[in-house]
Amino acid sequence: MGQPQQQTESVNSQPPAPSHRPVLVVDFGAQYAQLIARRVREAGVYSEIVPSGTPLPQLLARDPAAIILSGGPSSVYADGAPQIDQRLFDAGPPVFGICYGFQAMTTALGGRVDRTGRREYGSTTLTRTSGDAGAESVLLQDVPPTAQVWMSHGDSVAQAPDGFTVTAATADTPIAAYENLQRRLAGVQYHPEVIHSQHGQDVLRRFLFDIAGLQPDWTPGEILAEQVAAIRAQIGDAKVLCGLSGGVDSAVAAALVHRAVGDQLTCVFVDHGLLRQGEREQVERDYVAATGIKLVTVDASERFLGALAGVSDPETKRKIIGREFIRVFEQAAADISEAEGGIRYLVQGTLYPDVVESGGGSGTATIKSHHNVGGLPEDMTFELVEPLRTLFKDEVRALGRTLGLPEAMVARHPFPGPGLGIRIIGDVTAERLETLRAADAIVREEMTAAGVDGMIWQCPVVLLADVRSVGVQGDGRSYGHPIVLRPVSSEDAMTADWTRLPDELLARISHRITGEVDEVNRVVLDITSKPPGTIEWE
Repeated sequence: MGQPQQQTESVNSQPPAPSHRPVLVVDFGAQYAQLIARRVREAGVYSEIVPSGTPLPQLLARDPAAIILSGGPSSVYADGAPQIDQRLFDAGPPVFGICYGFQAMTTALGGRVDRTGRREYGSTTLTRTSGDAGAESVLLQDVPPTAQVWMSHGDSVAQAPDGFTVTAATADTPIAAYENLQRRLAGVQYHPEVIHSQHGQDVLRRFLFDIAGLQPDWTPGEILAEQVAAIRAQIGDAKVLCGLSGGVDSAVAAALVHRAVGDQLTCVFVDHGLLRQGEREQVERDYVAATGIKLVTVDASERFLGALAGVSDPETKRKIIGREFIRVFEQAAADISEAEGGIRYLVQGTLYPDVVESGGGSGTATIKSHHNVGGLPEDMTFELVEPLRTLFKDEVRALGRTLGLPEAMVARHPFPGPGLGIRIIGDVTAERLETLRAADAIVREEMTAAGVDGMIWQCPVVLLADVRSVGVQGDGRSYGHPIVLRPVSSEDAMTADWTRLPDELLARISHRITGEVDEVNRVVLDITSKPPGTIEWE
């Protein structure tokens, strides 16, 4: 469709090979492309992301069940803006355009997009129209006469392609949706994939089921069966290690590989010294009891702290932690292989959002290098097994339940692989880690006691180690660090909002931290959404 875009891939990674014909989401450079793919899977249909530069023959060789054209930051008239090969629309697959994809689809089919000078950003009122000759919209049949939708565009479609029925408008956008049922083509100017668009999921479902004629056959059971088959095909009878952190992702990845190859798997839990209070004991006790998987614990805290000494740049921290993880796994593999005949494979719980933020989202920007993606050393000797690489967090949780993992493990709040190392803003030292551990333990204890764990996605507790402020403690002057609370609500970690916790709970947390944790004299609340912020501070 254009020039292929460079993609960042994990070393030696093996993507899954599902048997389903995919709905291909063509990524025009927007982070929301990943969210579109997730919404399609929510509807029970398998989807994958492809870059907008994928040549049309290569795209069609994937035998797509349907194609969705994502939004993107470009103007269709800008030099170098990605375009669509117009032959796509006569090639057979149903096509749905969103935002930029809607405009690119329009120009490719002979319609007109104008620079109107009127921009629409954020919540906008959409009004359904009756269309030509009073025809009712199939795409929008679940949408009321007026609805709030999420817009993000400057150019607007001024003339629909021939044969298309215009079905919606806004105050500044006369053509906000159209469809051609005979050709199984449709599009909208707004973003139905975001939760801010009312009935957005209904619109996607109408395209998938009523216009494209697909069936909802992508289920946790299907994911399990296909991934087990793919893992067996990749690993064969070889030995495999899994880096187990105790979090949801690595726990599900380990259980999935164990289902596929049994005792060929050995899990390695690395205590890098960046863990929360009681984390090592909880993993050693609870995970082994729940799964029966072989577990080896390696205490590498001094190694990690030594490597991080004097380092405050967050990207450098992540890369150091990623490198040291691999070095520790390599040593563990060497130790185990003396008795078990060599280990070639390493399992990681890498998810889609990790890949996207690390620059692997088909041309999207690198937001931060996740230690298990962009932070891996180039000379790594393992071949990676990443069975969750194309899954979102909700799919991973559903897969964990299908595997029979305990609910407490499956519903656990996310915790980053680099641990507290990226929740200390500044150099990582043993003393600062102890300060943050104590504060984090208070936050988790009080939130659990208040019964709000189910309200939030996660709550990073951050130590601003390079910041000090004047306070009054014990009738005297103090000069301590602030602690930041970052409670967020999310469905997929691609977007998030801050969680409104009860004032009484926040006050209790603040009182306990400033009273019980040395070197801390302020507790502050981060009320930033994602975007523009990320969930973690580093």
